[in-house]
Amino acid sequence: MRIALFLLVLASIALAQQPQPAASWTNDPKIEQRVQALLRQMTLEEKIGQLVQYSAGTPTGPGTGRNDYRELAAKGGIGSLFNLTGATETNDIQRIAVEKSRLHIPLIFGLDVIHGYRTTYPVPLALSATWDPSLIEQLSHLAAREASTEGVRWTFSPMVDIARDARWGRIVEGAGEDPYLGSALAQAYIRGYQGTRLDAPDSIAACTKHFVGYGAAEAGRDYNTTEIPERLLRQVYLPPFQATVDAGTATFMSAFNAVNEVPATANAFTLTQVLRKEWGFKGFVVSDWTAVSELMAHGIANTGDVAARKAFTAGVDMDMESNLYAQHMLQLVRTGAVTEAQINEGAARILRVKFALGLFEHPYADANRKIQPAPADLELVRRAAEESFVLLKNENNTLPLAASAKRIALVGPLADDAAQMIGAWGGKGDAKDVVTLRAALAQRLQQSGGTLSYAKGTDIRTTSDAGFAEAVSAAQQSDLIIAALGEDAPEMTGEAGSRTRLDLPGNQQQLLEKLVATNKPVVLVLFSGRPIVLNWPAQHVPAILEAWFPGVQAGPALVRTLFGEVSPSGKLTTSFPRAVGQEPLYYNQLNTGRPVLKVDLSHPPTNGDEKYHSRYIDEQNSALYPFGFGLSYSSFSYSAPQLSTASVSSRTLNGGGQGIHVTATVTNSGKREADQIAQLYIRETGTSVSRPVRELKGFKRVHLAPGASQQVDFTIGANELRFWNLDMKNVVEPAQVTVWVSGDSVSGNPAQLTVAQ
Repeated sequence: MRIALFLLVLASIALAQQPQPAASWTNDPKIEQRVQALLRQMTLEEKIGQLVQYSAGTPTGPGTGRNDYRELAAKGGIGSLFNLTGATETNDIQRIAVEKSRLHIPLIFGLDVIHGYRTTYPVPLALSATWDPSLIEQLSHLAAREASTEGVRWTFSPMVDIARDARWGRIVEGAGEDPYLGSALAQAYIRGYQGTRLDAPDSIAACTKHFVGYGAAEAGRDYNTTEIPERLLRQVYLPPFQATVDAGTATFMSAFNAVNEVPATANAFTLTQVLRKEWGFKGFVVSDWTAVSELMAHGIANTGDVAARKAFTAGVDMDMESNLYAQHMLQLVRTGAVTEAQINEGAARILRVKFALGLFEHPYADANRKIQPAPADLELVRRAAEESFVLLKNENNTLPLAASAKRIALVGPLADDAAQMIGAWGGKGDAKDVVTLRAALAQRLQQSGGTLSYAKGTDIRTTSDAGFAEAVSAAQQSDLIIAALGEDAPEMTGEAGSRTRLDLPGNQQQLLEKLVATNKPVVLVLFSGRPIVLNWPAQHVPAILEAWFPGVQAGPALVRTLFGEVSPSGKLTTSFPRAVGQEPLYYNQLNTGRPVLKVDLSHPPTNGDEKYHSRYIDEQNSALYPFGFGLSYSSFSYSAPQLSTASVSSRTLNGGGQGIHVTATVTNSGKREADQIAQLYIRETGTSVSRPVRELKGFKRVHLAPGASQQVDFTIGANELRFWNLDMKNVVEPAQVTVWVSGDSVSGNPAQLTVAQ
């Protein structure tokens, strides 16, 4: 009987199947035929086994503590393991699943491959500052190639949560505050991870997370609840998730938070109504770590069986580490609380992804393949870091440094800390692979005959000033000071890294003040995973370069940028506040009935006309550095946008008619060749609901020689103009539209467009 079943399985696997493009696996009838053929042979217990996932390696949180994975694999009692890496290790357990289990169903091995596997590149928030989807696609494929080499065929990435509050630690894992840019970059991650064919040996399944609203956690506190009206949910928070479905993402992860009082891991509206019925998602949903059991802490379940039932029937197919599906699902089916048809559907979704990945044909990692980053890989990672740097201030052309610079003092706790350069969620990244700023700068000055004086000065989070004297002495003996300051990457950014203060931690600002007091030019190189309040540095430090956490090529990328071999081109994707009290802060806000553009704090309002506006009494409303902002070693000017027509019908656009062609000329008015990111913004007025003061609707990177100009072209069509209106319909309405093409979200010359009835 066992042999007959085995042959039957082989027969189903042998059904003719040509490798499919990564985005088309969801509608492949041959995969569906194989899934259904296998399901007919599976026992209820084996189907439930597919719904179970445990961590078998280094844990990422409190879990079940189980270690009987080999026994579970042998009897078909587990569908996935994660945190297990290495071809030898994954092949060991995979061999048990494929050769000893009754139906020989392979496991899928997952890992948090967030910004690189072994070759670690800049953190996602830094990558978003590149505004470069092609670059992100290439980097994601590099990560997929390395991960798949060691048997990891599933990454828990990308995180596409819109984050408007810099206090939230996980802002570092996403693309910032804008849904248009977030959607474009989300699709780039999917293309990179999943490749042109999901079953290619160097492709891995992506996991879009965290569904949904996690980035809107109240007070920026991780795991906290969210209240998001449906219109706001659909207009701002859902688009990047839908974009990944359109790109063919294989899996989704439910979020920890509650959404409008319903935990996301038991939210049938988002998981079933929106994700499956409206968007047609065919892959499977995995919970976040123990999120199913956390339904009891949320208060919507008093027992594990109820938590399992609520999560599964809402749409969570796989239970990550809670052990509740394994414990209770069989009894839930027997009592009728869950139907076997529902179990079949959940198991089918998981098997569908396994077939699409080619795991049945090629379940094992090739132990002969090794992770060997080629020079081209390191060059790509270095270029990514260079494109991610954002020049926030450059008074008196302090940067770039002259090639003849001889005596430089390098001060700060992040100047020579290799582990910090990896950033939060560094995967298999190794500090030994990192070239620090100190190492790269020392090499550069040695070649040019200069000298480098290094002093740590202080630690990231300390009140001791014991190192100040050494730092000041080094500064006084130098011609220029580079201060490498910032956050503690693993402890202050990422999951569980929420902060109530957004200034430089510890006594780093006090150290910076001492350095500025030497009257030597100071360049602040800021390493952070979020926007930092920089009021004092913005007033007193000549040059500020936001470097984020750049990865293994941190030093070379920074040195090339500081010395002008490449001009900074990064643009902010999160607004930098003037004070933490402004949070949440984002550029695409709604106007008020009493708007104010600027507050003059030196002259408090004396009458009602000035006072009674939407304003703070002790700070400007505006961001210190707004969304889209980023300086260059050159300068750029923009012509007013030209529209192909001044008027268009909403009926035409809603009916699929062509949009409006928008052009503008970008000119490099400086003396250096450089890249510039041209950004298209709109504002709609006269609509049934209020619309933001500006919305990003296009962007393009251009490279210009000094004095050169280039025309940038955009289209404003139905996709750019539609929104969820008063009747909760996603349509184009008649409106007056203001159009800008500029280098950030607050500048530019406007043009007018009428969208008529």
